[in-house]
Amino acid sequence: MQHTISVLVENEFGVLSRVASLFSGRGFNIDSLTVAPTNEEGLSRMTIVTRGDEQILEQITKQLNKLIDVLKVIDFSDGSAIEREMILVKVTAEDENRAEVLRIVDIFRAKIIDVTPKSYTIEATGNPVKMDALLELLRPLGLKELVRTGAVAIGRGVKGWKG
Repeated sequence: MQHTISVLVENEFGVLSRVASLFSGRGFNIDSLTVAPTNEEGLSRMTIVTRGDEQILEQITKQLNKLIDVLKVIDFSDGSAIEREMILVKVTAEDENRAEVLRIVDIFRAKIIDVTPKSYTIEATGNPVKMDALLELLRPLGLKELVRTGAVAIGRGVKGWKG
């Protein structure tokens, strides 16, 4: 089962390394990891997507809470969060498939951010399932290059750091 974990940390040297080491040292894989400062000075938020059963998630959460620089851990696996990620994808855009690429971009409310005679570069934002669906439709047309940010998540309503 996939789990999205949000971790509020002090923005200090080595925190990312300690969190990553916690996962690797216990044989847990990180599917995606995003880190950025928050609206509060000196704090950052990590959004970690990993896989495992409930027992593994509980062990990860307990271990994260033991780290000195970790202030709070929230498990968003129960669907109580809004998740988004961004992708940049370069696709083949020859005469015969340009119209199809444009249709797909329109359907997914994505944007073409660069055009060359043989390719389009597309920017898209949405939940990870939507991004997977977009890529599935673009793949047969010829993916040249792909970059994904990984998921970021924020709690719905009052669930979050202060709720």
